[in-house]
Amino acid sequence: MDLAVIDAPFGQLRLIADRDSLTGIEFLLEPEPARKPATRVLRETAAQLAAYFRNSSHAFDLPVRLEGTPFQLKVWQALCEIPPGDPLTYGQLAKKLATAPRAVGGACGANPIPVIVPCHRVISAAGLGGFMHTRDDGPLNIKSWLLAHERK
Repeated sequence: MDLAVIDAPFGQLRLIADRDSLTGIEFLLEPEPARKPATRVLRETAAQLAAYFRNSSHAFDLPVRLEGTPFQLKVWQALCEIPPGDPLTYGQLAKKLATAPRAVGGACGANPIPVIVPCHRVISAAGLGGFMHTRDDGPLNIKSWLLAHERK
């Protein structure tokens, strides 16, 4: 497993790769020492994230390996089809997938590659909803930043 820690406009991200595939992105709520991307996939991920932070319409094209249940994979694929600046509610996405909003929320929370697989684009009908399995300020501030960055 290869790791990198990069800066983001809202803090830091830990990038995780296995061989030639991106397998994880973690939002770091506590500062860590920067760790330069040492592999091709991590360098490309860092470069594409930087491009996204400059321009929210950047289309990611990275080798990823998503591991999850068939349902999670279905939800994560649907997340990738939500355009920047047009978030859906958990209920709207659940209706499209013929499932329940809470199940969609669970799959969003289990997303191993946030930003690339844009789980932040799913919100509650009454506000932001949750993020990173919580409703705490730190994670919700990140979700708010991402949504504001993509707002048209």
